[in-house]
Amino acid sequence: MILSLIGGGYISPGHNSSNYPKTAMAHSTTAKLKVILGDNNIEKLTLPNGIPESLDDLIGTIRSTFGLKCSLKLQYMDQDFGNDFFNLNSTAELQDLGTIKVIQQTTLISATASSASVSSESDDCVSLASNDSILLSSPESLSSRTKQWPEEFPIPQFSYDTELQLVKGNSECQVGNKLLTLSSRIKSDILNRVVEEINRYKAYPEDAHFCTVAEALIKKHPCLKEPGSFNGCYGWKQRLKYKMGNYRTQLKVLGCPELSLNSLRSKSTMDAFPAKKVKRPKRAKANFYPSFPTGETQDSMEKERIELLTDVKMRNNERVITDKMACTFAYRRQEVVNQEPSIQGFKDRWPALFHQKEINAEFLRLMAVPLEDMFFAQLDIHSSQLIRVIRAKGGSTRQKNADIMDILDQTEDIHLRRECVLKALIIFLGEDADDLIKEYRDSGPEDIQRDLEHLTVAVFVIRKDGEGPQEPPEDIGIVIEGVKVLHGLTSVASACALLLGYTTMYHTRGYTTMYQTPGYTTM
Repeated sequence: MILSLIGGGYISPGHNSSNYPKTAMAHSTTAKLKVILGDNNIEKLTLPNGIPESLDDLIGTIRSTFGLKCSLKLQYMDQDFGNDFFNLNSTAELQDLGTIKVIQQTTLISATASSASVSSESDDCVSLASNDSILLSSPESLSSRTKQWPEEFPIPQFSYDTELQLVKGNSECQVGNKLLTLSSRIKSDILNRVVEEINRYKAYPEDAHFCTVAEALIKKHPCLKEPGSFNGCYGWKQRLKYKMGNYRTQLKVLGCPELSLNSLRSKSTMDAFPAKKVKRPKRAKANFYPSFPTGETQDSMEKERIELLTDVKMRNNERVITDKMACTFAYRRQEVVNQEPSIQGFKDRWPALFHQKEINAEFLRLMAVPLEDMFFAQLDIHSSQLIRVIRAKGGSTRQKNADIMDILDQTEDIHLRRECVLKALIIFLGEDADDLIKEYRDSGPEDIQRDLEHLTVAVFVIRKDGEGPQEPPEDIGIVIEGVKVLHGLTSVASACALLLGYTTMYHTRGYTTMYQTPGYTTM
């Protein structure tokens, strides 16, 4: 549930800025702002009429002044929090001679660089909470997919003669509402190109995806509308479905790993039925079953894995580890899907993955979306609305959330506020926050370890006896199947995001052990 509320879409900021108050108001006199466009790229913006009252007007001014074409997100420097940057949701947060940072939003992200420049390959945009955009490693070392399904599907360019007829047909349709009569060759060209574009995002699109594509097709080329269809594109949707099925069959014959995985030859004799144990991407995975990098084999990948076991024990070796983890991504994914390993066995084979930096990079490779950055961004965007809904709830839910709401009102620590929102949301959904977030006080290490070994999935927080919630705990970590996979984390919210990453990465059709816990259903 939290995934759908927080990380399930790219929603423009709409939360109330009162949680992060600044008293500067827009005014009509000339104003100047320091604009950070990137590393070593800082400009001064002069606003003759003062700071605009509308955030959209300010973004439009910045785009026109500095020639920026991609969608933008703004952050402002808040002096109340040590000059940290926060998402700008209202120009009332700004004042003359203030500082703002421009985030040029893109979905193409690199797992090998800690901070990188904005890529020009992607037209789609996502919202990031971090100060820097990150770029995905080259598709050759990961997979052909580096994007999530776009909000508006881009119709590709067709062959030259097809485009000529479509341009002519669109002109006649605009003048006299005349629809274009297509030859079988041109219709086949359109379907082939569109299906290839669909496969760039999903090999197994759903019915809603086909509807989106068909609507985008007739929106770009009105002459392709179908007379008699209730929406003008139902026939195109059906043709695309059949064409996509044929295209998958062709790729399966050619040995595409993601598709040949489900062929009858790849299944055991007892499971050799077309509809049995079909393994498909779940939870919007972009690279569910990627191919090995060019020139790599299973033996070479296993050699890289063995070298990684030595590399993780060496100091100042992060760059080498990052490169090898990116190179062996396909090998790990195929291991997860085919063998469905236990978490302990997987940790023994891939110890490098059980670090905060690498779990973020792995999630990025799998989903083409940054994990903690997106989680925090969407959580902050929806926090104000979630708090209002939670406060409006009465009865036993209000009583259970009373202490949490008191802590929320008394603190300005962003990490603690996020923790309070997550706990209150779990209770609001009718579950016990202690099922997911286990707190230990005045307990010995042996007692804690013994209890953790019996947990399926949990975030654990260890505090000293008498320590208040506003004081940093001794340890924060994650346990899965009784195995401590991470510890020493900075916040409970970060632990929840990373737990979401682990459960998403290790979930396949047959691997459901970690989902059999009450607290997980709220994730």
